[in-house]
Amino acid sequence: MRKLCPNIEKEDGLETVLEVPIPEEMFKSMGNNTAMRFQNMLTWMKAQTSDKWSAPIIAGRLNELRFLLNLVGSPLIPLQVQLGHSVHRPVKDCSIQASTAKYIVQQYVAATGGQPALNSVQSMCVTGAVKISASEFHQSSGSSDDDDGNVDVKKSSEELGGFVLWQKNPDLWCIELVVSGCKVICGSNGKLSWRHSANQQTPISKGPPRPLRRFLQGLDPRATANLFLDAMCIGEKIIDDEDCFILKLETNPEIRDAQSGPNYEIIHHTIWGYFSQRSGLLIQFEDSRLLRMNTNSDEDVFWETSTESVMGDYRYVDGVNIAHSGKTRVTVFRYGEQSANHKREMEETWKIDEVNFNVRGLTADYFLPPTDHRDRDQNKQQRC
Repeated sequence: MRKLCPNIEKEDGLETVLEVPIPEEMFKSMGNNTAMRFQNMLTWMKAQTSDKWSAPIIAGRLNELRFLLNLVGSPLIPLQVQLGHSVHRPVKDCSIQASTAKYIVQQYVAATGGQPALNSVQSMCVTGAVKISASEFHQSSGSSDDDDGNVDVKKSSEELGGFVLWQKNPDLWCIELVVSGCKVICGSNGKLSWRHSANQQTPISKGPPRPLRRFLQGLDPRATANLFLDAMCIGEKIIDDEDCFILKLETNPEIRDAQSGPNYEIIHHTIWGYFSQRSGLLIQFEDSRLLRMNTNSDEDVFWETSTESVMGDYRYVDGVNIAHSGKTRVTVFRYGEQSANHKREMEETWKIDEVNFNVRGLTADYFLPPTDHRDRDQNKQQRC
């Protein structure tokens, strides 16, 4: 990962620390030699203003990248993760499916380092690299099941980038994600979650505090264990020659209503976790969500998003077993629009470069929303 950029204007000047480390592949694609690459990087960094991105062709590409980063690079999970200090829940009066799930979660905690090691983590900083590719929307008059076999999905070229992620607990986090010149900043300050594009003067989208899905892809075992404590064990499945238990979790109606907005409604959201019977580790994480969008016409539009993440390369960091690489596939179906079905597929390959726990000096001030949002809140308070 490239973390520093030399001072091109002054040879004896201090190097510039990149806000977000970028992969070596992205750096090498910026020119034929080192001097040209650094010059192009400097030009690229100076161009991160809204007036530089006003051209229609650039704005169109930027909107596409923002769509990918929001849906694939930094999606949220519409569930509150209760961060307790113990995953031992009583199994009295529980069904066999619920009690089996609690036992599997206990084995997972042991496989990721044990309860004392997980409880010792108060904060973390993670840097990593990503590669994202996507298809265009493909239309078919058949059902979504038919689309799986009949729609030819051609992937675009890969978009390279990197990210830096800070966390203090599941509801206190911030991620900066840069891919091919587009930067998205997402975070949660414990009271609300927010999302903002650094390249455009777009409104800040906000909602209730929710955990980042990336935490549950092998980065935060304690949050993952607490999430699946209320799950049900529904069977077994072989994944990459690994016999796995399947834990299923349904989002209850109260949470769905709280996460819904004025123009859309969450019909259902289901989560599955596949835990290896051999190692006890989380091998695969899936979730599926169905949204109903309100439109001006009489016919509503439905969006169904299915996400599947496969994790691997588990390594210990300060006694905690962390997944250092993986692949996420996202399939989006849009239907209800004049009875036509549209399908799109996206894929992200990610790799963790560095993980640091218990970052000194990391306070709640580091997770505040962007300045303009705070200014609006202050103005509202003054008017009240």
